[in-house]
Amino acid sequence: MSTINPMRDQLLPAFDGADRASSSAVSWGAILAGAAAAAALSLIMLILGTGLGLASVSPWAQNSVSAQTFGVSTILWVTLTQLAAAGLGGYLAGRLRTKWVAVHSDEVYFRDTAHGFLAWAVASVATAALLSSVIGSIVGGGVQAGATTASGAVNAAAAATGTAAGSNDMSKAGDPGSMGYFVDSLFRRDAVATPGAGPNEPVASPTAAPPTAEVGRIFASNAGADALPPEDVRYLGAVIAERTGLSQQEAERRVTDTYARMQAKMREVSESMKATAEKARKASSYAALWLFISLLGGAFVGSLAATYGGRQRDL
Repeated sequence: MSTINPMRDQLLPAFDGADRASSSAVSWGAILAGAAAAAALSLIMLILGTGLGLASVSPWAQNSVSAQTFGVSTILWVTLTQLAAAGLGGYLAGRLRTKWVAVHSDEVYFRDTAHGFLAWAVASVATAALLSSVIGSIVGGGVQAGATTASGAVNAAAAATGTAAGSNDMSKAGDPGSMGYFVDSLFRRDAVATPGAGPNEPVASPTAAPPTAEVGRIFASNAGADALPPEDVRYLGAVIAERTGLSQQEAERRVTDTYARMQAKMREVSESMKATAEKARKASSYAALWLFISLLGGAFVGSLAATYGGRQRDL
């Protein structure tokens, strides 16, 4: 017995050192626990933020917050959510990890920092997977709103020029904003008296319907030009003069003036589309940059909280 005990005393330190060397420096249980807590807190705060945001939006302009205020508050809430969730997850990852024996303090600090960062990373990936629609709406809200507005503007422009897909009936003048408004204005009769009629009797309207479909096609085929071709102006002037009782010169002047009004409307819609697209681009860029800053801040806070939790664990 006396010879065995000294040999055991010599071998035990070697076994202990080998056990410590083979033990993992990563406590995945603590990391997953911290990540789960961070993801849950992110979910709760995002739902709360959505509720508060919807409560602040009203269909009546005088009772609702402005778009700028709503955007700033959304950015601040997302940043606060990220920092709070990352801090909680990092602290739990540092506090719940196993105690490392005979490890240098610098190595312990590094491991705690890594645990906090890993907890933040796992929580961020889980949150992105579970709440992809929410994050997508935050990032692409400006683009989606701008695209919706731009799509409406495109439809309005297409309707104004008569070039909308599947729009073959140019005689629908009752549609607001359609080319029918401009075409019908060509065939309006002035309150002029016909020869032999009383001074207040307008010219009688012909029984046949005006050729609005043909005029609409002529306007649509030249929608990209600054002015109608002279032969089209003469032809339309003759048609309008026959229908309205105007002279050929007056009818041609009406054609050119109406076409100029339509071109001005098209330019106005085009400028509105460009401005909307530019606003959407800026909104999307700012949202992505602020989301990047909030995620970067969350990684830092999570790592820092893990070092604090690790120190508390080793006390």
